[in-house]
Amino acid sequence: MTSFHRRRLLGAVLALPFAPTAFAQLTCGQLTPRQTEGPFFKTNTPQRTSLLEKGDRNVLVVSGLVLSPQCKPVANALLDFWHADESGEYDNQGFRCRGHQFTDAQGRYRLETIVPALYPGRARHIHVKVQAPARRVLTTQLYFPNDRSNARDGLYQRELEIRSLQKGAGEFDFVVDA
Repeated sequence: MTSFHRRRLLGAVLALPFAPTAFAQLTCGQLTPRQTEGPFFKTNTPQRTSLLEKGDRNVLVVSGLVLSPQCKPVANALLDFWHADESGEYDNQGFRCRGHQFTDAQGRYRLETIVPALYPGRARHIHVKVQAPARRVLTTQLYFPNDRSNARDGLYQRELEIRSLQKGAGEFDFVVDA
C-alpha cells in the first residue's frame, strides 16, 4: 500500500466517530419516504421528549438524527410523534402517546415512549411529522423490524424500520428537505 493510500485510509478511519451514523451515510441524498398522516393526527401537542406515564411497561427509546440530503445535521428541526397505546387505541381526547420536540444543535433527537400495540389492520407503527426550520413538513411512519404484522400492512416499507432495535432501544435517522 502506498503512503498516499495509507494517509487516505487513516483519514477516513479518524473521521468515523464524527460522521453521521452509517445508515445516514447510506441514505443521504435520499429523502425519508413520505407516508399518510392517518385519521388521528392532533395539533398543539405538548413539547416533551418522554411520552411515558406512570406504570408504563414495554418502554421504547428511539433516537437518531435529522439530516439534510447532504448529510448535514439539521438543528432545531421539529419532530411531532403520535401512536396507539398499549391497547391499540389512539387518545383523541388528551395527549397520551403524543408530543413534539426539537433537535439539538447536532440534529439529534431522543424519544421515550412505549411500544404501541397493534391497531386493527395495521402493523405496529409510530407516526411522525418532521420539519426543518421554514421547510416543508415530512409526514411518515416508523415500523418495527421482524414484526409479523408488517407483511399484511399495505403501507409498510422496510426502509422505515427502526434499526438496531434491542432491549427497548433503537435508532432512526430522518433525511429531510433542509
